[in-house]
Amino acid sequence: MSIIKVEHIGIAVDDIAQSDQLFALLLDRQPYKHESVEREGITTSFYDLGSCKIELLESTRQGSAIEKFIEKRGQGMHHLAFEVDDIVEEMERLRSAGFQLLNDTPQPGADNKLICFLHPKSTGGVLVELCQEIKAN
Repeated sequence: MSIIKVEHIGIAVDDIAQSDQLFALLLDRQPYKHESVEREGITTSFYDLGSCKIELLESTRQGSAIEKFIEKRGQGMHHLAFEVDDIVEEMERLRSAGFQLLNDTPQPGADNKLICFLHPKSTGGVLVELCQEIKAN
């Protein structure tokens, strides 16, 4: 079994500082991590809810995927991320099953993860992220 659980729900936001205040109050906890992912042009903020996390995503660069998402749809749910035990194997399985992957190989992502996105056109309109913890050698 490759998909283990829902790892996190990604939420696109205009202003991460303002959204952190809102989500800290809503979730009754502070984020455990802020991280910049320069390759994607985003800053993230993570909240741990035990069995799942919430990831806030703010654009830091004009033309980033998050900026385009917010311009088109406004703030809100951006993606659903699933934890997998072997991302390469899961990518091959899903590609063979007809899903359209947005990456040919796993990419480094936030929160010490390797990631790959699946195109919403092949997943019922939901942007799906696969993620696997990067294991220390």
